Amino acid sequence: MTNIHSERVGAIRRLMEENGWDAVVISGSDPHGSEYPAPRWKQVEWVSGFTGEAGDMVITRDHAGLWTDSRYFIQAAEQLAGSGIELHRTRIPGAVGLPDWVAAHADVVAVDGRSQSIGYVNGIREALFRAHFDMDRKPDYSIVDVPDMLDRVWEDRPWFPVTPVVTLDGREVGESRHSKIVRLRKFLMAESKDAILLSSLDEIAWTLNVRGSDIEYNPLVISYLLVTQDDVIWYVKKDSEDIPDADTVDSFAELQADGVEIKSYDDLSVDAAGWDELFSVFVDGKTLNYNTYMMLVDMLDESGVYVGDSPVPLYKAVKNPVEIASLRDAYLEDGAAVEQFLYWLENSVAGGRPVTEWEASQKLTDFRARIPGYRGNSFENISAYGANAALPHYSTPPEGSAVIEPRGLYLTDSGGQYVFGTTDITRTVPMGECTALEKEDYTLVLKGMISLAMAVFPEGTAGCQIDVLARNALWRSKRNFGHGTGHGVGFYLCVHEGPQDIRQNFNTQPLLPGMVTSDEPGIYREGLHGVRHENILLCRKAGNNEFGQWLEFETLTCCHIDTSAVVPGLLTLEELSWLNTYNAHVYECLSARLPQEVAAWLKEKTASI
Repeated sequence: MTNIHSERVGAIRRLMEENGWDAVVISGSDPHGSEYPAPRWKQVEWVSGFTGEAGDMVITRDHAGLWTDSRYFIQAAEQLAGSGIELHRTRIPGAVGLPDWVAAHADVVAVDGRSQSIGYVNGIREALFRAHFDMDRKPDYSIVDVPDMLDRVWEDRPWFPVTPVVTLDGREVGESRHSKIVRLRKFLMAESKDAILLSSLDEIAWTLNVRGSDIEYNPLVISYLLVTQDDVIWYVKKDSEDIPDADTVDSFAELQADGVEIKSYDDLSVDAAGWDELFSVFVDGKTLNYNTYMMLVDMLDESGVYVGDSPVPLYKAVKNPVEIASLRDAYLEDGAAVEQFLYWLENSVAGGRPVTEWEASQKLTDFRARIPGYRGNSFENISAYGANAALPHYSTPPEGSAVIEPRGLYLTDSGGQYVFGTTDITRTVPMGECTALEKEDYTLVLKGMISLAMAVFPEGTAGCQIDVLARNALWRSKRNFGHGTGHGVGFYLCVHEGPQDIRQNFNTQPLLPGMVTSDEPGIYREGLHGVRHENILLCRKAGNNEFGQWLEFETLTCCHIDTSAVVPGLLTLEELSWLNTYNAHVYECLSARLPQEVAAWLKEKTASI
């Protein structure tokens, strides 16, 4: 029986043959560099069957490959089986990255420049140059931009999403859109540029104080935003041609009253054609797609298009006092919902009721949905029992998911979108008797999470400089995990944001007071179990002395850590004190928010060890 994904690879190869391409590169993003694209741009999934968030493909006449990192190795191997698509593992010693591999095997490379950033395509171009120079090959190579390439073979491709637009009051988010636009205009003055074109959807949503639901789990509106010293133009598929709903009409009226001009999404190229040849525009090469960049270069010449780092990610990463206060409330509300779920799960499984991973996931969502201001989950729930938890980004199947048994470990990684904040939490839950190895892994990962949470560090410290705190206990036992330790979290925006992170990659962005970052070390044993503990941390000032200004973390997450699988002897007295103090704090904050029987259960769960 022919595999449907091998058939799709075959259709692309016929397209290559017709056009004289040696290779086709397919990425897993959209025209705006989104981590989670709408269905229309889930191109890698359509071609290969791989559903992970991080994966890119190369197809040549005799090879089809998928490049992804260690979070997805097990998942990718399972999902690619029978397709003829080879898994290329990245971020491991000796790995050959996609740009270098394709440069060694092709001269004419076709890309969908509408779904690949300037930086991504230029990375391939540079690899082609190196390959031809190093191998003394003829400098006869090219990149062919084929926008919406898969339209030719993807017959039932989803349409461009259009959903209602809502606005947020500046008092709800702590800063008006006018103030944010003024910040951008000051940036333009400092950079001596006439305009900035924002293409990243969370940057646009933050700047305009707007939200939508064009992308599942992400309250975003697919659009571009142009800001000059005189104008603010929002290019969006929500004008009269799309017959918007009443909420959108009201939102547009509010935006227009604040000086924002609303234009059709496709009008950007029309307007660019009329720009003066001396007009200069600032763009971000990580998020602006290559096709739009080349359109701007054609209109303005390369000297008129300046590629740099947008200032907006740093603006929105540093939460203001209103956002911080709201986030504290969000984590209390969210924590109460998770505690009710954990109470239900423990009692259901211990009582002999067969609970599947999928049912558990749905039940957790149901508890969150009862919170006023809930607007959906912040990402797809990870609900994984036993060996399934060894897949860091396990996707729980609606049918045939594993039954959670009264033994071993269950892992749930989930979050909510609320009008007052975005949450993200992981809890690994002992469901009954655990093996010695499960307990040891559980405790070592917990040591790492606690160590990072307790960190005190000098101003100017980057996340990569303290990542070792979360790994040291594992490293000393010669264990490790392949993903980053921490990512930024938005405010009723994307659950993953930068520019800060906590990982081994050399990101020089310092951690700043007001930044909200996850703390989530883990360990994954294929075929056995997975452990991850995740809390969300707020960076704050910790005082100053003759050695400088000091920073520390405040833990925002408010949900108990189960101590039944902890090996106390592996924790230091300081770590034990932190754990007991944290659990006591959880009970104190949540007991009055919970039903009486859940509060009584939580009191037992948070007893000191």
